[in-house]
Formats: sequence, structure tokens, C-alpha cells
Amino acid sequence: MKTASAISLLSLAGSAFAATYPLTSNIVGPGFYDAFDFQAIEDPTEGRVNYVNRATAQAQNLTYASRDTFILRTDSKTVLRPDGPGRNSVRIRTKKVYKTHVAVFDVRHIPQGCGTWPAIWETNEAVWPNGGETDILEGVNDQGPNSVSLHTGPGCVMPATRLQTGTSLQLNCDANANDNSGCGVKLNTDLSYGPQFNAAGGGWYATERTPNFIKVWFWSRNDPTVPADVKKGGAATVNTDKWGTPSAFFPNTSCNFKKHFNEHNIIINLTLCGDWAGNEYVYPSTCPLTCVDHVNSNPAAFKDAYFDIAAVRIYS
Repeated sequence: MKTASAISLLSLAGSAFAATYPLTSNIVGPGFYDAFDFQAIEDPTEGRVNYVNRATAQAQNLTYASRDTFILRTDSKTVLRPDGPGRNSVRIRTKKVYKTHVAVFDVRHIPQGCGTWPAIWETNEAVWPNGGETDILEGVNDQGPNSVSLHTGPGCVMPATRLQTGTSLQLNCDANANDNSGCGVKLNTDLSYGPQFNAAGGGWYATERTPNFIKVWFWSRNDPTVPADVKKGGAATVNTDKWGTPSAFFPNTSCNFKKHFNEHNIIINLTLCGDWAGNEYVYPSTCPLTCVDHVNSNPAAFKDAYFDIAAVRIYS
């Protein structure tokens, strides 16, 4: 029979261990082709893109892998017919699914330019939005800073006050409310998105998902507070308790995570225009033409519309 003090010690040990995760997938360079499927599908967000399969992506150099680099880009050479398909682009989804886990994204460059809508996110597409969605990095038209957000079915709400460095936006996560803006958190640095992110050499995004919360951190490339187990890459374990206050924090206070979040794939994609980037109230007046006309007629404008990803590391 355990004594009260022994039970207390076990409880503390269990609490500490819960924040330590072993490395289970180290996706680097050519490993992206093994870990992800290419989704040659119609864009659900109605973007002016034509998502291509792996063979086409490689043949047209829309994806490229070297020892420590994976590039994912949109076509920047073709003038499009207005009545033809959209600009060739890429959308990839992990073959594995994840529940409780930590994912660290080491990203050097994200797509930039008028009309771009890049995203790194997690969801179960088959039952969306009822299986939940976490948008880790997402934005449009170079308009930073980054906003991290959740999208769910009805009945998931976030508290107005919580421990995070970012600023809470909408609190209702229901995808059917507030024009599907979800419950978002705007990060506190312009280095988190767009040309500013790229000029700084990118950085690290990391997310931790448990049955009780979802957290997202961002560190710019030269941030002195980057945890050692994140910065050195490929660490055997990570300890999220030592990562400091997250950029965005979503607790289960008024959201049943067991109900609203099931197993998720990780998706990385680049669309153009569409429901958000191409919205007439969002597409900037400083950008040329309309969003669709710009995409159709200005291929060279998309030479910087690419991801350069050093690694995706999963700890679970």
C-alpha cells in the first residue's frame, strides 16, 4: 500500500514526464517524399491553383529535396488562360495521423507576394470541422503577423484571458460562426510571417497537443530564447515545460477536446487568392489588378512563393 507522500511523489513525477516527448519522426530533405502524400485535389478554399501530383511536382521543380532542405513552390513561369485551370501548386499531407504530440517546424522561408495564402496546419479532412483544426502558420498577401487559430464544430469556446504572449481574437471556435474565422490568437511579432519572417531567416514553429490543451510557440531564427532541444534539431526528446510562455494557448476550459479533436494529419499547402486571400475586402489595394487577374497574368510575381523547410520533427 502506497503512503500519501509516495503517491504525491508519483503524481509529481507523472506531471513532469507528461511534458517530455521522445522523437518519433524526423522528416528531413528526401524524407518528405516518404512521410507525405501529394493531394492532387480541387482546392477546398476555391483558390486559383491546380494542385498537382508528386510526379508533376517533381518534373516541374515545384518540389525539390536535398540533404537538409525541402522546397515546395507554385509555378512562376506560366501565363494562365482566364478560362483554364489555376496556377500549378502543391498540397501535401502526412501519411500518419497524430493525437497527443509535439510537432516542430524548422522553416527558413515561407511563400510571399500578393495573392499568396500559405499554411501549415493539422486536421481530419474527412469530418471537418467536427474533428477540429489547428492552424499553426497561416496568412495572406504578406499581411502579418501570423495568427494561430482553431476551427471546430459548435460548442467550443476559449476564455478571454489566458497565459500566452499573443493577443486573443474571436473566442468562438465554431467554424459556422464569424465567417469561419475560428478562435484565433495574433502573435506579438511581425517576424512571425511574410517578408519579415523571410528576411530574418525564418524560425521555428512548434505545437503541443494534449487532451487538455493546444499550445503553439514561435521563435525567430536569431531569438536568444530558442530552447536548446528545438534549436539544435533532431533532439532525442523535448521538454515543453522549459519552453516558456506559448505564443498561443487554447485550454479545454469550455471546450471538450475529446469531442472536438480527433486524430489529425499535418498539411502543408500553398493556395492563391480563394476565399480569404482573394476576398475583395482583404486583397490589398496596393496589389496589382484583381487577385485572380494578377495570378493569371503575372507568373514572375510568384518567384518568392515557396516554402523552404529544414525539417518537421514529431515527438509523441
